[in-house]
Amino acid sequence: MNFDVNRAMASLALDPAYRRVSVREFLDMDFGEAKVELVDGMICMVAGGSERDAAIAANLIVSLGTRLRGSGCRPYGSELLAQTGDASIRYPDVSVYCSDPSQKPDGRAKLIGDPRVVFEVLSPSTASNDQITKLDEYKALPGVDTIVFVDPDNDRLRVVRRDGTLQRTAAKAGSDPVRARLYENSAVATPSAP
Repeated sequence: MNFDVNRAMASLALDPAYRRVSVREFLDMDFGEAKVELVDGMICMVAGGSERDAAIAANLIVSLGTRLRGSGCRPYGSELLAQTGDASIRYPDVSVYCSDPSQKPDGRAKLIGDPRVVFEVLSPSTASNDQITKLDEYKALPGVDTIVFVDPDNDRLRVVRRDGTLQRTAAKAGSDPVRARLYENSAVATPSAP
């Protein structure tokens, strides 16, 4: 039996006893080790990733960090939040934020504006939500230029750009699709600072 998150959320949203939570309230809550997102004011548990997903995200961060050094842009892992709506907060697997290099960042901030680039590592349980719901949310953020979906099961990348172009890339057998695509197309890996 598959658990349908959207159906469960819709049912909960109709429950008069459930009180939606504001972004500020959400940010002030301590969830311990649990990873949760805020979706239209509802607190939702996030499925844990696999070792493979974590390795892909780590490789992306290392590769992007090297390429972005000195640009005013920096990659972050899934610990940094992205506010995708008035009452919605997401944890992209990897995100790239750009800022004025002369400004000192607040190391305690959980939200630091819109990411410039967002990466989501797809899994069978999250692929639909990531490529439909989250895609729409990320596209609505004015600061997001590029959204990259990494599909390790099919060795593919899907790159959606602000200008509406869509690219799909299949990797050669035995190659690392993320690394190959990032080096092949530096526009994904090296956004320009504002």
